[in-house]
Amino acid sequence: MSLAPYTAVMLASYGGPDRSEDVLPFMRNATVGRGIPDERLVEVSQHYELFGGRSPINELNAALLERVAGELTRRGIDVPVVIGNRNWHPFFAETAARLADDGHERVAALATSAYSSYSSCRQYREDLDLAESGIDGRVRFDKVGAFAESPKFVRAQARAVVAAWRELRSRVGADAPLRLLFVTHSIPLAMNAASGPGAPDARYDAQHLRVAAAVADLATQELGEAPAWELTYCSRSGSPHVPWLEPDVNDRMAEFAGSVAGVVTAPIGFISDHMEVLYDLDTQARQTAADEGLAYQRAATVDSDPEFVELLVDRLVELASVARGEATPPAPPAAAQAAPAVSPARPTTEKSPP
Repeated sequence: MSLAPYTAVMLASYGGPDRSEDVLPFMRNATVGRGIPDERLVEVSQHYELFGGRSPINELNAALLERVAGELTRRGIDVPVVIGNRNWHPFFAETAARLADDGHERVAALATSAYSSYSSCRQYREDLDLAESGIDGRVRFDKVGAFAESPKFVRAQARAVVAAWRELRSRVGADAPLRLLFVTHSIPLAMNAASGPGAPDARYDAQHLRVAAAVADLATQELGEAPAWELTYCSRSGSPHVPWLEPDVNDRMAEFAGSVAGVVTAPIGFISDHMEVLYDLDTQARQTAADEGLAYQRAATVDSDPEFVELLVDRLVELASVARGEATPPAPPAAAQAAPAVSPARPTTEKSPP
């Protein structure tokens, strides 16, 4: 098996600070051009201080890199796998320069974002283009596309949901009403509208709804009960006057408190336990659940699931086949028919934003 014409793989990620003094510079990089004042960035930076002033994302990416490299080796593919980040060291430009100095000309870029939107897909491509131009095009990056709607991703998420549901069920009893909240990063409504090639079923929220529905179906088959589920959001930022995707996971828990005994949150929008998971779900949402008298369990992220790692390498091999002219590019993330705009748990009068 070959990854030709690629001679290296770059795990392309968001990046994060390793120490307290790096938090504010990192956040300025991550929010450049959005007009967010330092006062707000300092406020948000306190989230990092709860975890020693650092993000877990760098260590998590290093571990994922090792898993991907191991799976490549298992398939007989011998190429270096390196890290490059959009918002902190090593930046794309730094990694690109090292790759060029080592003689690499074609590199496969594997982003750690599973879905398609501007910030999770096209912005990566734009930043990779800038990195290429910064070294006079000596390295060309080809980016693996969105992969959230692949069966292997769905199965990995379903295994995590089943494990979390069973754990919570063991604590609250067989008959207690529970709720399953799928969670992803909120984005502005305008970004959501532009996240697909024009069709509503290609948008960021529609992608998540299809994944959530597929995960819930598999979980139902394994559990022997159908969890009442819905899609919620976290990590809203920016001006309060700009509408973002809703409902917020904390707001939704407060709304149904008293009608259910517990809640499972499933972070299908994130592949690893980085800050949005550790703070937004393991800290903030857990506290909301406690305040509302709800038993709480968070499903695991999928970065260590062997089938998920297989999927990432499948996509690298597929990208190489397309580059060699042996296969056609995969279709963009859109289905012939989108998942319902309202999940089974929600009243039909409360719809997701268009």
